[in-house]
Amino acid sequence: MFKKTLTIISVVVLILITTACGVQKTGAETKGFIGISMPTKSSERWVNDGENMKKLFEDLGYSTDLQYAEDIIENQTAQIENMITKGVDILVIAPIDDRSGLTGVLERAHNNGIKIISYDRLIQHSEYVDYYATFDNFKVGELQGQYIEEKLELKNSEGPFNIEIFAGSPDDNNAYFFFDGAMSVLQPYIDSGKLVVRSKQTKFSQGATLRWDGALAQSRMDNLLSAYYSTEQIDAVLSPYDGISIGVISSLRGVGYGSKDKPMPIITGQDAELASIKAIINGRQTQTIFKDTRELAKKAVEMARALLNEEEAEVNDEETYNNGKKIVPAYLLKPVSVDIDNYQSVLVDTNYYTKEQLGQ
Repeated sequence: MFKKTLTIISVVVLILITTACGVQKTGAETKGFIGISMPTKSSERWVNDGENMKKLFEDLGYSTDLQYAEDIIENQTAQIENMITKGVDILVIAPIDDRSGLTGVLERAHNNGIKIISYDRLIQHSEYVDYYATFDNFKVGELQGQYIEEKLELKNSEGPFNIEIFAGSPDDNNAYFFFDGAMSVLQPYIDSGKLVVRSKQTKFSQGATLRWDGALAQSRMDNLLSAYYSTEQIDAVLSPYDGISIGVISSLRGVGYGSKDKPMPIITGQDAELASIKAIINGRQTQTIFKDTRELAKKAVEMARALLNEEEAEVNDEETYNNGKKIVPAYLLKPVSVDIDNYQSVLVDTNYYTKEQLGQ
């Protein structure tokens, strides 16, 4: 009887201690509990990223809490707060606004012994980010610029060619890398006059598209066409992301581009979203950058496993990504340029998309 009473008392004390600490170890019966915070479901690639990671973690015996914040910073902060309360061991975060908003909640995570992986977008102004998994973002822009250079034969042709320049969201650190990479290729041709930006809008701030919003891109393209291309034709559009590309395409088609007399300009993109691959197949978009989210998810999982085992994760960049508090050790994956000539081998043959998804 005495032993039974002691056992009951011990259980009660344990419950009280756990409750007092505010921790609910949802993943206690698994290898670990992983909180995955994605920015939005409005972009196909973030849905794929989240689902890929969730599956990989759970296949390895981890439990997960996957949340999407729908591009509302307060939602993301609240969701991460909730993950901390639930007792996650690792946070994998793709921030909505990578410049602010998460500093306080990440400090709380650190104080609770939770490790933090920044996913694809770098979390700024926090000393508690352990690793960063992303792609070579400068290379993404470089590939876009090189594609325009190649297709317009800028090295050998006299020109001039008309081009307009779009940039990504100013609250996303990656957007600056994309822009700088592309302009490292295109700026010399602009300086020489072989490429002409009739709007003269060549700075990041002038082409920036908040939250990567395709509707904003379409509106800006409408204004550019109306103001600068009533008689001139546009030969190329630097677009950093497929959602922006689709907005640009809608604007161009609205004034007759895509006809025999007015062919579509070269239009770049990024993320190989399904709508854009279909647009490449039907000749409306020219190129996109494929970033295999399956591989990025694997890298984030590897980093999480290393942290849980108190080991060092594999990285290949310890110099580039300074978040204002520290240089975050990173692993950069290689992006791939995709167009009509290689989408089959890069996307279909690797089972990223099926022929049925592409309407074939």
